[in-house]
Amino acid sequence: MRDSTVKIWEPGHRAGIRRRGWGELAAGLVLVAVLVEWVHWAFSAPQGLRFTAGGTYLVIATLFLWTWPPARSGLGWANRVTLLRAVLIAVIAGLIAFPAFMQRHSEGIAALALLALSLDGIDGWVARRTGSASAFGARFDMELDAFFILVLSAAVVALDKVGSWALLIGLARYAFVGAGIYLPWLHRDLPLSYFRKTVCVWQVTTLLICLLPIVSASLASSLAAFSLLLLVVSFGRDVRWLWRRRAVPPSLNAF
Repeated sequence: MRDSTVKIWEPGHRAGIRRRGWGELAAGLVLVAVLVEWVHWAFSAPQGLRFTAGGTYLVIATLFLWTWPPARSGLGWANRVTLLRAVLIAVIAGLIAFPAFMQRHSEGIAALALLALSLDGIDGWVARRTGSASAFGARFDMELDAFFILVLSAAVVALDKVGSWALLIGLARYAFVGAGIYLPWLHRDLPLSYFRKTVCVWQVTTLLICLLPIVSASLASSLAAFSLLLLVVSFGRDVRWLWRRRAVPPSLNAF
């Protein structure tokens, strides 16, 4: 047992793990290319979509590999589902650079976003069914959720449904993480909160609804403003919880 444990960390073994990771991420890039070409064929998408969608996916893949645990032998089925969601989100993000095209095909973009949202529930179910749940997978899913919200908030702004202030919905978590650089107590683990999860789902659902052409700019602004208010309340609850325990050593910071 001791010998097999040592082999996990041998350079050759780790290189093999990296190669498998590269292969699965490369398959995701192929899916992005196929989806983009289909959009080109079906809807005459702008030529630049190949670069914006592909570039977005490459950034996601690079960050994924950067945080890849050395001992993992592959993505696992749950992470593959999450990666498929990353493919869809990358294409949506790529389309933001072309607001005129988005306005002509907002129903299709909303459908693509809805598919990405539905996959968000499937990856957790797959993780439980296959016994492939991991801290890395949970972090990958959480970071992709945060990026998805940022993409959707940018999309509704690009469609002129709401003002640029709606970007605060997508940037809020990144501002929270950035504040943690100067206030380390913000980086403590938070207890499970169904309110926090509900607000997260509400953000995605509301922004997705705002994409629909039947939703007027005034209604979209009202929905987005209410979502931002809920987000402020959610972050406020978490910051207050962390502030009250800022002087407690992390090991004693029981929930």
